Amino acid sequence: MIPNLYSSVSFRKQDLIKGLLVILFSLILTACQSKVVPLEFAPDGNIVKQAIALQLSQRLNHLSQQLNTQKPKLDISNINVKKIDPVTIGNLPSYHLTGTYNLKLILLRQEVKQTKNKFDVYLQRQAEGKTWRLLSKDNKTSTQESTWKSYLIVDS
Repeated sequence: MIPNLYSSVSFRKQDLIKGLLVILFSLILTACQSKVVPLEFAPDGNIVKQAIALQLSQRLNHLSQQLNTQKPKLDISNINVKKIDPVTIGNLPSYHLTGTYNLKLILLRQEVKQTKNKFDVYLQRQAEGKTWRLLSKDNKTSTQESTWKSYLIVDS
């Protein structure tokens, strides 16, 4: 009797279709569970201001050392965040912020004012949720994968 041969072939097709559907639904569910960084936890204006100040400070420290001068004091105002992009860096929620700010450099003998300076910062809330860190890409690495440096933002 050969009827069993046809029933086993159709059974295999059904198993194949069920298996493919299980894989498809698994992929869809996995994609739905990706980490979404909520905007409501984005940094406030004070953190953004401190991040900009820290970023400028790092640049000015290097320049002041090269010129053998005293580092100027900074007065940052009128921060205007134009774009906030939630991203995940190192498995932690992070935010890429861009926008403009006004700057007053207070030197020994003069003050220099600049308006509408552009900023581009990456900020990351730490796992415990109490502190923020300024992130910067390390340009010294030659690998394809981005390496990040992080600097603690001290809340003042």
